[in-house]
Amino acid sequence: MKNIRAASVQFEHSPGDKEANLKKIQSFVEEAKRKSVEMIVFPECCITGYWYLRHLSREELAGLAEPVFEGASSQFIISMAEKHQMTIGAGLIEKSKDGKLYNTYIIAMPNGECHRHRKVHAFISEYVSSGSEYTVFDTPHGCRIGVLICYDNNIGENVRITALKGAEILLAPHQTGGCNTKNPNTMGKVDRVLWDNRETNPQAIEEELRGPKGRGWLMRWLPTRAHDNGMFLVFSNGIGIDDDEIRTGNSMIIDPYGRIIVETWKASDDMVIADLDAALLEQCTGRRWIKTRRPKLYVPLTVPTGKEQDTRKVRFDKKGI
Repeated sequence: MKNIRAASVQFEHSPGDKEANLKKIQSFVEEAKRKSVEMIVFPECCITGYWYLRHLSREELAGLAEPVFEGASSQFIISMAEKHQMTIGAGLIEKSKDGKLYNTYIIAMPNGECHRHRKVHAFISEYVSSGSEYTVFDTPHGCRIGVLICYDNNIGENVRITALKGAEILLAPHQTGGCNTKNPNTMGKVDRVLWDNRETNPQAIEEELRGPKGRGWLMRWLPTRAHDNGMFLVFSNGIGIDDDEIRTGNSMIIDPYGRIIVETWKASDDMVIADLDAALLEQCTGRRWIKTRRPKLYVPLTVPTGKEQDTRKVRFDKKGI
């Protein structure tokens, strides 16, 4: 891996308004270019909007979806990547050639090459299919990148396999925090009034974003994904109103030791930038531990226990998150 300057963005998307969301993306890309950023990461489904998707019919979702690479939104991202010589990642709803719908993340690179990741654990709608492939690839900047979308990162095996495929940087686009859960030990809903009054009382909403509904929740597990797998992790999240919930932002970049290099807790659109020092990878704890793996002992990981359930069923279980 070569050193690279990376940016993580959080912004409040407009549900269903792809034009408005792409304008925000363009503005951040142009700002990042002025600051010599080489790779910029935007949130999950930031082009189409996210949480409101669960209310849409199959026909409405299909009308919002686009083919990836050939579609207008993909082409816009691709053109910016080439123009600004930057690797750009952003999320949307994809309509595949066989008519299936996916929660997809497109990554466009300066040389015109593109990749996509289809969320492996999709649950937003019964009409959205889950992907079945891991996404790891090399960039023109001299880095090997992996992508996992939101819930994908909750499953430790997904992150480990991404690391075993050689990923040095994990892009982790999310729409999380402030979730309306029944389990008091998880996140919890952010009061809409605090968000609406964020300009007159910024301290109150920022305390929520940094507390157990936002950053506090992330700190229980997110740095571990970076540390245990010896990767840089670029966490990009939505912020603000997302249908009936308030996303908590907290976009950050984490080093291979699980240390936060840079982060934001602002109750607004924001971007954080960090220089990723490739030298940290060589002796980092996670990579050293991975070398001592004993794969023959791990066969049970591939054997169904009979307790496996669909992600959608688990996510919307009335008992918890």
